[in-house]
Amino acid sequence: MTRPTPVPSSGSPQKNSRAKLLDRTQFITHQDKRVLLIDLSNCSASEVENTFRKLPDIVAMYPRDSMLILSDFTGASFDAEAIRVMKETAVFNKPYVRKSAWVGNTKVRPGFSRNLAELVGGFSRRELPGFQSRGDALSWLTKDYK
Repeated sequence: MTRPTPVPSSGSPQKNSRAKLLDRTQFITHQDKRVLLIDLSNCSASEVENTFRKLPDIVAMYPRDSMLILSDFTGASFDAEAIRVMKETAVFNKPYVRKSAWVGNTKVRPGFSRNLAELVGGFSRRELPGFQSRGDALSWLTKDYK
């Protein structure tokens, strides 16, 4: 893997908000393929929500069916509003995304039978497989990608 490259900024006046988004999103290279890493590890539900609200601005800058996306939810928290925003973002981003993978514990809450990937994937009609590690997810994302 090569060094991460930050997602380009649009120079928005919401500098703090944009800076936090840039801290959480970056392009990484795996097997000579660019992957958008969304690092939500140890984020609060409001940080997850705010990051997902801004993702369409990034994804829409790229051609349709071109994005490989890895989301890391290790230690992240979720609430109803964060999940709603994630569902809406997944629907909006669908035309731009070739493949997505998730890492981390995505249980919505203890005792809840469906995990986050099932909730968001079912709503957006997207495949969102989960993996135990970033390495496994990256290998899956870049396999058979031309």
